[in-house]
Amino acid sequence: MPVHQNTIWETFLSPIARFLIDEDKWRRYAQSIDWEKESDVQGQAALRLRFRRNDVIIPSYYNSHNFHGIKGGYLNFNAVVSYDPITEYALPPNETWIRQALIDAVKVQPRRILDLGCGTGSTTLMLKQAFPQADVIGLDLSPYMLVRAEDKAKTAGLNISWRHGNAEKTSFPDASFDLITAALLFHETPVAVSQAILQECFRLLVAGGQILILDGSQKSLRQLEWLNNIFEEPYIHEYAADSVDARMGAAGFGRVRTEDVWWIHQLTSGVKPISSNDRTVQVNQRQYTPAIDNNNLEGLESPAFGIVA
Repeated sequence: MPVHQNTIWETFLSPIARFLIDEDKWRRYAQSIDWEKESDVQGQAALRLRFRRNDVIIPSYYNSHNFHGIKGGYLNFNAVVSYDPITEYALPPNETWIRQALIDAVKVQPRRILDLGCGTGSTTLMLKQAFPQADVIGLDLSPYMLVRAEDKAKTAGLNISWRHGNAEKTSFPDASFDLITAALLFHETPVAVSQAILQECFRLLVAGGQILILDGSQKSLRQLEWLNNIFEEPYIHEYAADSVDARMGAAGFGRVRTEDVWWIHQLTSGVKPISSNDRTVQVNQRQYTPAIDNNNLEGLESPAFGIVA
């Protein structure tokens, strides 16, 4: 029987993480919630915080690996409780700046927004704050993550819908959203799954709708191969060797463009093309065309892009 060898995360980073975060605070928070009750659907009486859907099949790539050194990955509350305090230090130089880069890059006027792989809802909350009139939905495979996300939304006084589901097959109708986002999702999925997610996004977007993918810089990860071995990310090598741009193009998106965000992160934007038939349908039926801002991302003068006015 092979002997387990500790990963770099277990021997080095985990002790550092425990030093940086207030473990007692998060332990008290974890103990304050009945996670199984709140994440499960046990009837029709109180569904506000009970997110687990029986029709959602958890794929093997998601439940057969550890993520960030957490046994069982995101399908337990320990991963949920530790996610936010660890991510705060895992997105240098500042987590809010990095997530704000995605908000700054929105070029449509969204009425409905879908945040895929929303996790604990950090980006989802920022989207709702930036577009308060829009219907915002956060979708994630972990019902435990959604419990935490709803708790954060309640504290912030934000009305956001949370859905337990698989980004590869969401079950939403065609052309349901004007904007779809995914932050820190693709490096945690096999590239074939990422392609399936992008195909689903193409189906879900209205013509002229925008997709934004925020994640680690594939270029930097290829140049810093040793960095890929630090965190327990089972698909990070696969992600680093791939190209989000190419996969977006293969899914049918146009105007695909990737920008560096503080050199070690990247943000990829794409638009679902508007055909002549789409224009006719929008004029005659929907009376709506997403307003696209053609300015380049460099013009944002956002600190998140390392650009100073």
